[in-house]
Amino acid sequence: MKRIATVSLLISVLTLAGCQTDYEDMSADQRATYSHVGSTYSYKPDPNAPVQVTYRIDDHRFVSLENYDKCYGDNYYNDTRLGIHQKVWTGSPTDYRGRLVIDDPSGSNIVLPTSENTTCGERGCTNSLAYSTDRGRKFRWLDYLQYSSRPSDDSKKFLIAVTKDKLYVAETMQDDAYVKGFPLVKDIELDKPYPPGVFGGNFTASRRPSVLSELRSPSGQDRFTCDASIRSAGQPKTP
Repeated sequence: MKRIATVSLLISVLTLAGCQTDYEDMSADQRATYSHVGSTYSYKPDPNAPVQVTYRIDDHRFVSLENYDKCYGDNYYNDTRLGIHQKVWTGSPTDYRGRLVIDDPSGSNIVLPTSENTTCGERGCTNSLAYSTDRGRKFRWLDYLQYSSRPSDDSKKFLIAVTKDKLYVAETMQDDAYVKGFPLVKDIELDKPYPPGVFGGNFTASRRPSVLSELRSPSGQDRFTCDASIRSAGQPKTP
């Protein structure tokens, strides 16, 4: 999702932002902003390509891919009842290969995990997720995987889910999964100290097996999908 840009572009953008020039030292928010700026990935975004729904929550909430080439493009969160069409990140949604569940009956909490699809250097890469506590009007960012040499492959080990009051990040380890539970209240910033009286909690899936097994998105979908062959009218399909 967040590719390494040319050196000149990287330096100029980060200098203007007053940030460090080392991509791996950026915060999740800084990396998300940087990902919208530029990339050495050689793709030709097509503004006329038909919109693809890559993840559906229910009949009026979904994630769409627009202005893309081979599934790499602009990813939007949509709520047709509320009139929300919010760009969240630029990249390929299917680079995240794990499971995604949005099971919040109130509709307030949304989570959209992303991933790099590259081989990283000795410091590795960081994968981040976007989360919203206001029905998708505003998204914040949180790292869920760090120091990975093959981040897209490693994302297969994850189940990321939201409920009416929690964000769960579950990573499979051998025969069990380690689950990080983050509290979700309106406008919370999960990379900062929580407000008074607000707590998270970590556990192994085997100790609390019903927590994750009972979660379902209304649509039943639990993975991003995308057809890389789709082109706009008059453009040939990719072999």
